[in-house]
Amino acid sequence: MEIHPRHPWNLSAQAAIAIQQQLRAEVVTQDQFNQVRYVAGVDVGFDNALARAAVAVLRFPGLQLEAYAIATVPTAFPYVPGLLSFREVPAVLAALGQLAVPPDLLLCDGQGIAHPRRFGIASHLGVLTGIPAVGVAKSRLVGQAEEPADARGAWTPLTDRGDTIGAVLRTRVGVKPLYVSVGHRVSLTSAVGFVMACVTRYRLPETTRWAHRLASGSPAEIARALQRQGMARA
Repeated sequence: MEIHPRHPWNLSAQAAIAIQQQLRAEVVTQDQFNQVRYVAGVDVGFDNALARAAVAVLRFPGLQLEAYAIATVPTAFPYVPGLLSFREVPAVLAALGQLAVPPDLLLCDGQGIAHPRRFGIASHLGVLTGIPAVGVAKSRLVGQAEEPADARGAWTPLTDRGDTIGAVLRTRVGVKPLYVSVGHRVSLTSAVGFVMACVTRYRLPETTRWAHRLASGSPAEIARALQRQGMARA
C-alpha cells in the first residue's frame, strides 16, 4: 500500500487539535464500502521512545490470518489524552505500507468519533488512508450510556452532547462491554455487526487479539503464534 501523509507529526498540541478539527469534516459516518474480504486489526505498543505498530490482516468471515506487518518508529509526539493518534498513527502507516494484502476494513484499538473532537485514531486512519475504519476501545473516553443487557451482542447507544457517538457492546456474557464507534465510511450499525462477526470465544475481536499479540508480544511469543498458523515471521 502506498500512503501519502497529509500533515507533519512533530508539532505542538495546539497544531494537532487544529488538524483534528480540520480533518473531522471529512469523516463519513455512512456505509461506503464494497465487499469485505479482508479485515485488519491495528494496535500499537511502546518501548521507551519507540512505537511498534502491528497490522494483522484476516480473511473475512473465516478469520484466518492472511498477512501481517510490524513497524517500529521513533515517537515524535508526547502522550497527550485526546491526541493519541499523533503518537501512534505514524507507526501504523509504516506498517500498512508494508502490506502485500490491502485490507478492506480496519478495526482499530481505540476510538473513532467517540472522542471529544469526534476524531480518534480510527477516524484519523480512515481519512488518511481512505480505508473504512471502526474504533473498538476497551474503555470509554467520552459520553454516557446505559449498561447493555448481559447477552452476547447486546448494545446501548453511547451519547455525548445530544449526539450518538458509538455503542456500548457486550461481546460475551459476563464480561465488560467494548466501546464501538464509527471511524470512517462505516455506519454504527455496520460497525457493531463487523465487530461481532470478528468475535469468537473472547471479549476482544480476533483482529484486535492478533494485532495486540504482534505489537506487544516477545519475538518468541510471536514466532510460536505464527507457527501455529503455518506462517513464518517476516
